[in-house]
Amino acid sequence: MKKLVLTLLGLLLVLGLTGCGGGDQPANSQNQDQVKLGIIQIVQHPSLDAARQGFLDVLKENGYVDGQKLAVDYQNAQGDQANLQTIARKFVQDKCDLVLAIATPSAMTMANETTEIPILITAVTDPVSAKLVKSLSKPGTNVTGTTDMNPVKDQLKLIKDLVPTAKKVGIIYNSSEINSQVQVDVADKAAPELGLQLVKVTVTASNEVMQAAQSLVGRVDAIYLPTDNMVISSLSSVIKVAEENKIPVIAGESESVEKGALATIGIDYYQLGRTTGEMALRIIKGEKPQDMAIQGQDGTNIVLNLQAAKKMGVTVPEALQAKAKKVIK
Repeated sequence: MKKLVLTLLGLLLVLGLTGCGGGDQPANSQNQDQVKLGIIQIVQHPSLDAARQGFLDVLKENGYVDGQKLAVDYQNAQGDQANLQTIARKFVQDKCDLVLAIATPSAMTMANETTEIPILITAVTDPVSAKLVKSLSKPGTNVTGTTDMNPVKDQLKLIKDLVPTAKKVGIIYNSSEINSQVQVDVADKAAPELGLQLVKVTVTASNEVMQAAQSLVGRVDAIYLPTDNMVISSLSSVIKVAEENKIPVIAGESESVEKGALATIGIDYYQLGRTTGEMALRIIKGEKPQDMAIQGQDGTNIVLNLQAAKKMGVTVPEALQAKAKKVIK
């Protein structure tokens, strides 16, 4: 009986030491060579998933393999703010060595929970407006990483290249998401210069996205989707409405074009994640995030989906196809 009790107590102790840092144990106490990484992601969708994969691939290529020199605790909040807070607190309690925060809501929540654990951010549009860093060149906090600020004006111009007669452009976004509001503000300034008028529709939940898209039917000549986590997670709803009503959809990033949007001049999120992974390696080697400048992506790429063009009633000019980095046929 005594042996049974001791065995059960041992099992409970082992179970209690799961997570980034083994409960109250100091970071790396179980394995001095193992980096304990927490990954907090607001929602699952192709862009954010690609950034995460790029990050992990760089670590793996440099010897940090999950289960060996790396212990990964990946948590997805499924779009729920309460879940984000629970995950962030768990990572702090578990004493993670490093946290990757994917998208603005994840980054803000994680930064509110700790000023000690180094936080790498990616897919965050404006880290300064989100109050994650003091400046892009010198963060001055425990946060650094990469921004996915996209070329909004160029993306709106792409609408004119594809639909020269376009006058009104619908834009669907979550107004409570800072990165989305930043992009809409840029679009507001750029649209008049391009002879475009924005028709804005806001959503507060992913199940409102289809209704938002339907509300634009008959009112707009095209739809523009910024890199809004809530909207992109329901991209298929927008695509369905667009195809049924022959409305071209221009996206803020290339993964959405892969999934059925017409075109973008966008960021490669996998490469963005890789850049963030390179920065993580520097932190593991001893650099401080407060001294590491926020990185962006050099150059952007035209991506076209000719299948989507056909379904949305658009003829893509040959000259534009020739300039594109990728053409989906």
